[in-house]
Amino acid sequence: MTSLDHQIEVSATRKLRVIPTSFETERLMICAGTLSDLDITFSAAQESAEALREWMPWAHPSPLRNSMEKYFSRCEEKWCAREMLDFQWIEKSSGELIGKGSFHHVDWMIPKFEIGHWLRTSYAGNGFCTEAVTGLVHYAKTELQAARLEIRSDLRNTKSRAVAERCGFTLEGFLKQNMCTPDGSLRDSCIYALVLN
Repeated sequence: MTSLDHQIEVSATRKLRVIPTSFETERLMICAGTLSDLDITFSAAQESAEALREWMPWAHPSPLRNSMEKYFSRCEEKWCAREMLDFQWIEKSSGELIGKGSFHHVDWMIPKFEIGHWLRTSYAGNGFCTEAVTGLVHYAKTELQAARLEIRSDLRNTKSRAVAERCGFTLEGFLKQNMCTPDGSLRDSCIYALVLN
């Protein structure tokens, strides 16, 4: 067996691992997203659309619900294929959806995952995003045996960058003119990383 064959076999074995579809943090229940979550997620995104549109390309298309339907229609399929692991953030005390986070740009060979996230506007400023991302980091380490995690952000998105820094990620660099905005202009981004082993 060649080294490449061995790497491919290891990658396939990692993808086949049974992984939990939910976990908890102090204030949150974090659960795999399914098509049945569309309505509550649309409500949260609609409330937060003005804040999200500047940073999240999916929040800009009109109508927003159609964009979200397309996303949720493939969530479970992508979870089963281990191409993306999407999570809903539910506040335990209220039972309300307060945000979302997912592992995308998955590379099982390493294994490496990028964390993307957003928080419902009415819950901002209470540490929920930091708590959820910290939970995702722990999950990635214990359940996915991740070697590396990344968070990419628009250079100007100071809130997202602050979450990455509070969660122990290190700024690795800036990527010039690599993000396209809804109006077609280009922006710089930055990449944060956390090495887990």
